[in-house]
Amino acid sequence: QVRLVESGGGLVQAGGSLRLSCAASGRTFGGYAMGWFRQAPGKEREFVAAISRHGGGTIYADSVKGRFTISRDNGKNTVYLQMNNLKPEDTAVYYCNAGPDTSTIEDGDPEYWGQGTQVTVSS
Repeated sequence: QVRLVESGGGLVQAGGSLRLSCAASGRTFGGYAMGWFRQAPGKEREFVAAISRHGGGTIYADSVKGRFTISRDNGKNTVYLQMNNLKPEDTAVYYCNAGPDTSTIEDGDPEYWGQGTQVTVSS
């Protein structure tokens, strides 16, 4: 069992930056690929980024490439999402998740989900 707790959301102006963190419980953090999804009001949840178990591989949605960076620290059981040059369309609840590999996460079928953290970007 893995419990995920996100933090770092908030209100920021367009062009600004935020860093989201996701702390995982348990001793098997390094055994999971990790990812981030987001859900805007009235829209379906969408994939944002994923990172492999040891951090050697990452994938991103086209909408965030070049602006967002996913990383992880297995010693701290934490995954991060650095978000730069934020746009109003990035406004959403951001969810951390864990799964067996990055492809499974990208397909929207991870094993565990966090409760989400709100990111609001004002224009």
